Amino acid sequence: MVDAVVFDMDGVIVDSEQVWEDVRKELVADWGGRDTPGAQRAMMGMSSPEWSRYMHEELGLPQTPEEISDEVVRRMLRRYHAELPLVESALDVIRELAKRTRLAVASSSNRPLIDAVLETAGIATCFAVTVSSEEVPRGKPSPDVYLEAARRLRVAPDRCVAIEDSANGILAAHAAGMFVIAYPNRHYPPGPAAVRRADAVIDSLEALQSTIADAGREWEGRRSPTRLDT
Repeated sequence: MVDAVVFDMDGVIVDSEQVWEDVRKELVADWGGRDTPGAQRAMMGMSSPEWSRYMHEELGLPQTPEEISDEVVRRMLRRYHAELPLVESALDVIRELAKRTRLAVASSSNRPLIDAVLETAGIATCFAVTVSSEEVPRGKPSPDVYLEAARRLRVAPDRCVAIEDSANGILAAHAAGMFVIAYPNRHYPPGPAAVRRADAVIDSLEALQSTIADAGREWEGRRSPTRLDT
C-alpha cells in the first residue's frame, strides 16, 4: 500500500520549464549578463539560493543573488497570473488521488510560486504538505526536499511515491529512497542514466494512478534506498 504521493511541481503540475527559461533569459538581457547555452538545464532542480547564485557567478549578473531571485519570482508571478500553463490532466489526476491518499509537493520553485500555482489552479487543499527547496539545505539532486516532505507527512520515505520530470528531480527522489515515477519533461528530457534510476516511466499523467497501484503491489520487494554522497 502506498502511504503518500509526492509531486514535483514544474513539469508535472505546470508546464513551466520554458517559462523559467524565458524569464531568466529576459532578465539576463535586461541586466547585462551573458546568455550561456545549457544554463536552463543546469539550473533545473536547483534551489533559489543556488540558481540565483549561478546567475550571479556564471551568467555575470552584477546584482546580488537575493535581488536576482526576487526579480525572477516577480516576473514568474506576472506570467502565471496572465496564464497558468497547467500540464494536461494534472488537475483531474490530483483531485482523484487526493480522495485516496495523502499528497505533497516537493518543488524547486520558490514558496510564493508554489502557493500561487496551487491556489490559482484550485488544488491547494488537495495537498497535506508543500515544501520548497529554498526551505532545506540543498536543492535537487540532493534528497533534502523529498526527505523534508516525508518528515512533514510523518510517513517513511520508502512508503512514498514521487513523480518527477527532470534528471535532478529523479535523482533526488531516488536518493530519498522513494518509489520514483518518471514523467520525462518534453522540453528538457532527462538523460538515460537518470531515467534508469526511476522505478517506472509514464508518458502521460493519465497512466499515473495505475502505475501507483502497481507500486503498491510491488512495495515489499523493492530495493533498499540508495542515497547520494554528501
